[in-house]
Formats: sequence, structure tokens, C-alpha cells
Amino acid sequence: MKFGENERVTFNHKRYEDVFFITLCIIGAFAILTSTMSKNPVLNPFAESLETPETLMGFVAAASTLPGILFSLPAGSLSDHLGRKKVLLVSSIVFASAPFLYIFINSWWQLILVRFYHGFATAIFVPVARAAIVERYTSKRGERISTFTSATIVGRGIAPFLGGFILSITIWNYRIVYLIVSIIGLAVFLMTLLFLKEQDDTSRLQLPESSSPSQEIEKSESTYGWKDIFKNLDILIVSSTEAGARYVYGALEFFFIGYLKDIAQLDPSLIGMTIGMQFILIPIVSPFMGRLSDRLGRKMIILLGLTISGLPLVAIPYITGFFPLLAISLTYGFGFSMVISSTPALVGDLASKETYGIAMGFLATIMDIGQMLGPIITGLILATFGYSGSFLSLGIILLGLSLFFSVYRKLIPQKS
Repeated sequence: MKFGENERVTFNHKRYEDVFFITLCIIGAFAILTSTMSKNPVLNPFAESLETPETLMGFVAAASTLPGILFSLPAGSLSDHLGRKKVLLVSSIVFASAPFLYIFINSWWQLILVRFYHGFATAIFVPVARAAIVERYTSKRGERISTFTSATIVGRGIAPFLGGFILSITIWNYRIVYLIVSIIGLAVFLMTLLFLKEQDDTSRLQLPESSSPSQEIEKSESTYGWKDIFKNLDILIVSSTEAGARYVYGALEFFFIGYLKDIAQLDPSLIGMTIGMQFILIPIVSPFMGRLSDRLGRKMIILLGLTISGLPLVAIPYITGFFPLLAISLTYGFGFSMVISSTPALVGDLASKETYGIAMGFLATIMDIGQMLGPIITGLILATFGYSGSFLSLGIILLGLSLFFSVYRKLIPQKS
């Protein structure tokens, strides 16, 4: 009887963990769908329609990443103490409220402010969700993180198709796109609210109610956790590697759309398809890469991903045909997915259990610095050297990172 009860408890725990993970993946897919659809492919032409100065176009694209730099680390640390799901609820409020603001924008500086506010949603959501996964699934960390990444990429992949289709049938009506995004954002909030209400937050760390020696020890350990992450050179290098990949991604996501519209002169639906197909294979490939990294190690997957995603970028300015551009988009997306499915798991491997939230917040902070700088610097390069110089610089960055990581990875512990 006792054996049967223990077996039932184990089964219920496993079922809870499965429900937790599946629900988190569903919320992640819809959340990233809203954030991506608000910028891809609508943001670039919307900013142009508001007569945004060319030199400030990169700032429009980068405004949403600044909150990630400012708040991802505190959000991850906060989730270590208050619980992951309550912090996720805060991000869902931003996901629900920000899209409505786009509807009332009538100047480029307002667009920058709204993009900045909208950025707090993913700044909180991504590191906290990753920390929850790293904490719960130690033996399948790579597989679970890459599966979660695939779920978010499903949302990211649908966004340009759906956004491009709406722009096409409404003849570039931006406000209708943002109205649809607003409705999806409300759905994210409701799902997260139900998620918090129905499930106990088993990851919560209870804090003492009054001052005591144990409380002082906990505060000391918390401070040490921050210092431990900041002093970990391996985590810094791996985080910087993803930051470089995100630098390229942030720039490419924004300016590739401009190239497809102005140079290749593709229809909005084809633009959405070209961008969306960048992620079409990732939900299938990413979990496989995660399982592979669990068995063989993360480092080689990251190295190959950097190389594969960097090579095709230098050819973009010399191609205007839909199908060749589609092939380039697919190749880049495949390589990029290899990088982002492995770097969080590697950071989790290198961090201690007590600092998972801080480590994921640190990764998100460094990552967002790269993603913010990408469109700003590339925008300046574009204004000076055109699309040829811009895409060449992006390819060189990824290939340079590949070379650097191939040398440095020998210094990373072999267990990673």
C-alpha cells in the first residue's frame, strides 16, 4: 500500500512537471508572437510612415532591448526569492497593455517610448522562464530549454506571416496589425493569470519574516551570488557569444525587411514569408540540438551555429530574387537556432543551483546589450556604406565569433 502511494505521488509529481512545462511553452509561444508581430514586418515601414530620421531608425529598433539591459538581471534575481510565476505575471501585464499604445502613436518619438515600455515584457519573461526550466530539469536541461526555445520560435515564426498577411489585405494599415497584437497580448495575460492561480509555485524560496542570523546569511549568499556570476569568466564568454549572435539578429531582423521592401521590392506577404521561413525548421531542429548537446556537449553546437549563420549574410546585397533570399533566410535561421538553443543550457551548467535566476538574468542582460547595439551600429554603417557594408559587417562578426569561440572553448570545463 505504501509502495503504491509512493508510486502515485511520483506519478502526480511528474504530471505536474509536464503540465508546468507545457503551459510555460504555450505562454511563451503567444508572448513572443505578440512582441515579434509588433515589429516584424510592421515596425520598419511604420517608422518610415512617421517620418523617422534615417539616423534614428536603429534607435527605434533598439528601444525595446534597453529594458533588457536594465532589468533582466534584477528580474532573474527577484524570481529567485519571490517565485518564477509571480514575476512572469508582471511581464504578462506589459504584454497585454503595450500593444494598445501603438494604435494612438502619431510621431516617431512616441514610437520609441512605446517600444521602450514594450521591451520590459520580454526583459522579464525570458530570463525568468529559462531559470524555471534550468531549475526543474537538471538531467534534461538542454532538451527542455531548446524545446521551450522552439515554442517561442513558433510564435516568432508565425508573427511575420500573420503580420505580412494583415498588411497585405489591409493595404499597409498598421493600426489593424497592432489591434490584433493587442488581442493576443490580452490572451497571454489571461493564460498567465490562470497559470498562477491553479498551480502552486514550488520554486518559491521562503524568506524569514523577521531579522535573524539566518536572514543575514541569506542576504550574504544573495550578494555572493551576484559576485559569483560577475567573476565567472566562462559565463561571461558564453553570454558574450550569444550577445554577438543577438547583435546580428537584431540588426538583420530590422534592416533585412527594409532591403526586401526597398531593394528586392517584394510584396508584404512575400516579405513575411521570407522572414517567417527563417524559423520554419527551428521547432523541429532545436529540441534535437538540445538533446545532442546534453549528450555530446554544448560547445560544438554553438561553434557550428555561428559559422552556418554567418556565411550567407555577405551574399544578401547581391541577390534580389525571392527564392535565393528565402534560402539565405532559412540557412541563417538554422544556424542561429543552434546557438540560442545551447548557450542558456551551457550557462546553466556553469552556474550553481542558488544562482540560476541571476545567471539567466545576466545572460539576458548581456544578450540585450548586443541586440540593442546591433541595429544602432548597423544603421550608422548603412547610412555610410549601404547594404553591402552592413551585411558584410554582420557576417564578419559571426565568423569572427566562431573563430574566437573555437579557441576559447578549450578553456571551458569539459562537462559543459
